[in-house]
Amino acid sequence: MSDLCAVILAAGEGRRLRPLTARVPKALCPVGNVPLLDHALARVARLGFADPATVAVNASYLGEQVVAHAGGRAHVSPEDHPLGTSGGVGRLRSWIDGRGALVGNADAYLAGPGADPVALLDGWDGETVRLLGQPAPGEPYGFSGHRFAGFSLLPWRYLRDLTPEPAELVRTVWRPAEAEGALEVVTFTGTFLDTGTPPDYLAANLHAAGGGSLVAPDARVTGPVERAVVGAGAVVEGALTRAVVWPGGHVAAGEHLVDAIRVGADLTVP
Repeated sequence: MSDLCAVILAAGEGRRLRPLTARVPKALCPVGNVPLLDHALARVARLGFADPATVAVNASYLGEQVVAHAGGRAHVSPEDHPLGTSGGVGRLRSWIDGRGALVGNADAYLAGPGADPVALLDGWDGETVRLLGQPAPGEPYGFSGHRFAGFSLLPWRYLRDLTPEPAELVRTVWRPAEAEGALEVVTFTGTFLDTGTPPDYLAANLHAAGGGSLVAPDARVTGPVERAVVGAGAVVEGALTRAVVWPGGHVAAGEHLVDAIRVGADLTVP
């Protein structure tokens, strides 16, 4: 696939996830005890994009954390200020250098059949824009009865005109391609969550736990746990019900977290 590359968009601040993202960028928030960015990098690596020559990651908000985390595994593109999905890809235009690009959002949680979007690549003519879409009849901002499910495949003929100015792909590429009859939606019927809000972020974690609980091997859990995700080094002395405890978190005896996320010993996001 020398004529293709991958770009993971990881520059977002994640304002709707605050206060979780006051400490780490959204792309590094853990889902199933694995940072979202690592999920995305693993997904494209399984398609053959696994080194700095074939996969790029952009970074802006708390960008030094993303740079340190992805360095060596991907070409990293720091941004002084957020450029949006289009501007972030446009800033990478010289690195893309004539190739088509599989562009994915780091905050997209995908699971089930088709979660590795190989269907976007299969039989691609190199000219049309492809979107991974989840059926959503009546979605007012959707595409052919689908909502965007985190990944798109863009030909060079659209990429070459992108600039590093703040803008979104929906306006610079997707809608123009749709108007030209050059947009194709590839249906994804698995689980998709954008993890952009605390409820969706919690739902993604609980889904990753497979209906039970997921506890890191070095976590210390002495309280009752029901459908929870507990990170590395966490200490849980209280009770958890449909909850997430970040790495190093602490739930004291007598506490009962329900439908909540715990960071450290004192931050609880319901």
